[in-house]
Amino acid sequence: MKIVTAVAYSEVHDAYLRDHPVERAHEANSNVYGEENLERADRMPGGWWRVRLSRADVLGVVLPWHLSEGGEFELVPRTGLTVGEAAARVRSGGAAWTAANPVCAAKLKLLRRAPFTPLFLSSAPVDHSDYGELSARAGLIHLDGLHRMLAWELAGRLPARAVLDGYLVGDAGLPGGRLPTRGARAGRAGDESA
Repeated sequence: MKIVTAVAYSEVHDAYLRDHPVERAHEANSNVYGEENLERADRMPGGWWRVRLSRADVLGVVLPWHLSEGGEFELVPRTGLTVGEAAARVRSGGAAWTAANPVCAAKLKLLRRAPFTPLFLSSAPVDHSDYGELSARAGLIHLDGLHRMLAWELAGRLPARAVLDGYLVGDAGLPGGRLPTRGARAGRAGDESA
């Protein structure tokens, strides 16, 4: 993961809504939940960062509990899985997993060829029941982009180099080293959360 610059929450929020409108009409629009996750994450210490991610970074992102959009088999247990582990679960489930989880499977199919859009991550779990039992308490933690990350991996599209855009909140002990200290931040706009 490469840190690009510190950013204000307003940039993060605007970027999210540009690609994920809350009012978008489709069967399983969960964008309102993503927006709520960003609001929860904005309460975390450390501020927001624009980052670039590689395939290795994305495969290590920890996903929260996910019931497969009301399907028969949960995709991610309450203790969490990495994107890599969840992709292996989908692959090993094959046609049976797809048939048992039609809405989740349809999202994955739709997003396989979707353009790369920014991912939203935190360095610790947010305060929400879906994250309450995660085994990982630090690292790259999903805020929004579960289906996109999985779909891009299943399609073999994740880039080897750190070129995939993302936003990260937090500043402690991430893989690849610590984020710069508060005094070293570039590009502060003055309206970031404390």
